[in-house]
Amino acid sequence: MRKVLIAAPVHHILIDGLIARGYQCLVREDIKQESALELIKDCEGVITSTRIQLNKELLLTAPLLKWIGRMGSGLEVIDTDFATESGINYYSSPEGNCNAVGEHAMGMLLSLIHKITWSHNELISGIWEREKNRGIELEGRTIGIIGFGHTGRAFAKKLTGFDARILAYDKKEIENLPNNVIACTNLDAIFEEAEIVSFHVPLQTDTFYYFDSEFVSKMKHPFILLNTSRGKVVDLIAVYNGLEQGKITGVCLDVFEEEPIKLLVGERKAILEKIILRSNVIATSHIAGYTHEALYKMSKILLNKIFETKE
Repeated sequence: MRKVLIAAPVHHILIDGLIARGYQCLVREDIKQESALELIKDCEGVITSTRIQLNKELLLTAPLLKWIGRMGSGLEVIDTDFATESGINYYSSPEGNCNAVGEHAMGMLLSLIHKITWSHNELISGIWEREKNRGIELEGRTIGIIGFGHTGRAFAKKLTGFDARILAYDKKEIENLPNNVIACTNLDAIFEEAEIVSFHVPLQTDTFYYFDSEFVSKMKHPFILLNTSRGKVVDLIAVYNGLEQGKITGVCLDVFEEEPIKLLVGERKAILEKIILRSNVIATSHIAGYTHEALYKMSKILLNKIFETKE
């Protein structure tokens, strides 16, 4: 019987669909890289998220492998060049969790600027503070969205009802531009005008530490930073220095340079510990695209993509 390694949490619709197509599913949600080397040897397919790296070493041990399904977006966990050379197809499902990410980014931003989370935590401690927790509104603000694929568009859609001005930049030409969005051919307008900057880009060579001290220095206005894309898109040291200087007035982080964060060591570990204790920072454990609905959508989308040309 043909085998599929399920190396990620998935909805049963995907497992049921694979079984119906004659596959035996090896479900190992908490798999480690070392055990994957053994399990993948006789598999025709793999479903993964970020649990394992489908690098050349791993792919070389899987002579029967025909396809890889990625729950969510970002193909950095797959050696796509080697997969293509080896005739292995790969599929991602960013359409499945983009709404969840857009909602999460919106929720974090609103909680930050209205000081909801901080005020709540103070009330738990019996502190009734109004003046220091006076918030600001989104209306009339200029928001820069960097990366205008599925999640960038989803976030822009959530912002539609807030009467904010949205500047969008993507290295690819932006097509079918929403009415409430102004497309930018470079980052200049964002540097000049944005009061809030939100990253929605994949992790690639050109986006590694995309946000760094130079980026901060180019921003004309004090600004709020959001990152729900990939942790290594944002340099934590640049974030900390920007906060200390008052150039960054607030931060929302759902992703980190190493995950889980206990893997951070040395200076970056100490920096993150200082960052997340601040009243103008909200951090979550990479859960933006991890809703119950997103799990179903991503599973269904992958099932359709993997088999749409095979049946």
